[in-house]
Amino acid sequence: MELSQEEVNHLAESLHGQLLTPTSPDFDKVRAIWNGMIDRKPGLIVRCTSATDVMQAVDFARQHQLRVSVRGGGHNIAGSALNEGGLMIDLQLMRSVRIDPQKRIARVEPGCTLADFDHEAQVFGLATPVGINSTTGIAGLTLGGGFGWLSRKYGMTIDNLLSADIVTANGQLVQASQDQHPDLFWAIRGGGGNFGIVTSFEFKLHPVGPEILSGLIVHPFQDAKKVLQFYREFAAGLPDETSVWVVLRLAPPLPFIPEEWHGKPVVVLAAFHGGDMGEGERVLEPLRRFGKPIADVIGPHPYAKWQQAFDPLLTAGARNYWKSHNFTALPDDLVNIMLDYVNQLPSSQTEIFVGQVGGQMKRVPDQETAYPHRNANFVMNVHTRWETASEDKACIQWARNFFKDSAPFATGGVYVNFLTEEETDRIQAAYGPNYARLAEVKATYDPDNLFRSNQNIIPTKEKATH
Repeated sequence: MELSQEEVNHLAESLHGQLLTPTSPDFDKVRAIWNGMIDRKPGLIVRCTSATDVMQAVDFARQHQLRVSVRGGGHNIAGSALNEGGLMIDLQLMRSVRIDPQKRIARVEPGCTLADFDHEAQVFGLATPVGINSTTGIAGLTLGGGFGWLSRKYGMTIDNLLSADIVTANGQLVQASQDQHPDLFWAIRGGGGNFGIVTSFEFKLHPVGPEILSGLIVHPFQDAKKVLQFYREFAAGLPDETSVWVVLRLAPPLPFIPEEWHGKPVVVLAAFHGGDMGEGERVLEPLRRFGKPIADVIGPHPYAKWQQAFDPLLTAGARNYWKSHNFTALPDDLVNIMLDYVNQLPSSQTEIFVGQVGGQMKRVPDQETAYPHRNANFVMNVHTRWETASEDKACIQWARNFFKDSAPFATGGVYVNFLTEEETDRIQAAYGPNYARLAEVKATYDPDNLFRSNQNIIPTKEKATH
């Protein structure tokens, strides 16, 4: 739809923040997102500084029938922050974090990264379970579910969400919690950005750190099968405070890995213990004693620094393509498939990571939140990552082949934040038994599907009002 200059000017005058057009000096910088494969140009970008800016932007988009996308951290693999020719509602300037150390509650705005949140909360020795890459945006992470090193002890990010302020498709600001708009509160805990734009999150905090026991153990690839067989038995007996993840990749040039191993395939065990340091050393001792590792750098680390440990391997701008499965177990046949594919890695930056979950995550009933896949013990994500468009075909095909070959061992569920742009056929699998209820909530709060630049939930035809 063509907009007049008068209409554009009127929108700009209504904002506390900024309105950018394709001729604005910062336009390309603001629209740049983490996944370099995705390049779309919105017609307008509203840089919001407040909930009222978001309300104005939503009203404008609805009245002029513009396609809407919402940018928090811009980290989503599918590039949902960007649309072509429509209105991008940019929340990057809304980065306030307020900590109440007595009540152990955090108020977090949607432009915050995990690093922003951790920085403020750790001053008081507090944290909420979030992801493992500190440049990720808190908004997208939370709305999709959110899990990381603390999730076996304290659950998913959504399990620690107390309330959220949300601008719905009619431009109204509502608060969703167990007591107010409980259906909306249920839906945003895993249902993605389908139901509105969150302008503030309220999280429960837990005592964490500021020092925790963490680090990496790196094994030569020739020992990979034995290491993974030992790992799965070891992982099964771990307390909730402890989590060990696996990364299979070519060794990056990190200072603690001997130079002769750089660029060669390795098995990396990433260990975390968030409880008593002495107890953590006792728990991890058998893992550290096993085999003949190339490197072992487990020790005390500041929690906030550990949260940033993988950032250098996941910087913005590279081309990225993911495929993901949930597993309850890691049988030998699956291990063999993983190892076969590591022998065929299509790029030096590609990795297979297996995150250990379970614990408190599993104790929440499947239908208590929109995210339903509480039965998983492991979440595997294939990070295919490369630099040039000429490598696209080989890298994507490798990931798809691995996904297909490992599928017989998977639960069929998937974490919605790991879905690529093309995987619309897996949206129902992402929500399983909760999809029908989500479609009903969608019909109540966004009957015309204004918020559809996402892994989209189609509203049921029977439109309700609220």
